Amino acid sequence: MKEYDVPVLNAISGMLITIGKVLKPFGLKGELKIEALTDFPERFKELGRVSLVSPAGKELSCTVTSVRYANGVPFLTFSGYDSPEKAKTLNGWFVKVPREEVVPLQEGSYYWFELIGMEVFSEEGETLGTITDIFETGSNDVYVMKRGGQEVYLPATREIIKQVDVAAKKMVIHIVDGLME
Repeated sequence: MKEYDVPVLNAISGMLITIGKVLKPFGLKGELKIEALTDFPERFKELGRVSLVSPAGKELSCTVTSVRYANGVPFLTFSGYDSPEKAKTLNGWFVKVPREEVVPLQEGSYYWFELIGMEVFSEEGETLGTITDIFETGSNDVYVMKRGGQEVYLPATREIIKQVDVAAKKMVIHIVDGLME
């Protein structure tokens, strides 16, 4: 699952998880159009306080004063940003929540931030590398494993990914012909 609930490559800022990005102000009351960076865009309805983080790393704690959706796109207003001019200063900032506020997933599903940094082992116990990135394809996610100086692309399928232990930061994979080349 995407809940970054990912910017995609930098999903973790301390213990905060990125769930959206401010795109631009809308209207006269400081409303902001948000790009949802989560598989659960309805979660914006439940927000009270969020952290807003600029691309340069500046962090603000803000109260969400209103949430609405237009064609599935969330629009938020924040306390203290009640005009288009004030709201515009937040363009490009990321909307983040504490890690404890991510939406619980069903067993066997994982957030990207839980997998990044995970050590990868073969079924025989050989250390293979570390997950450094994840990207989406049409059919399944692909985990990027750093192995020495090379990147190995692991399809996130049941045939390849045999075990994920989030607490131990460990993944066990089945090696098929051509996978490690």
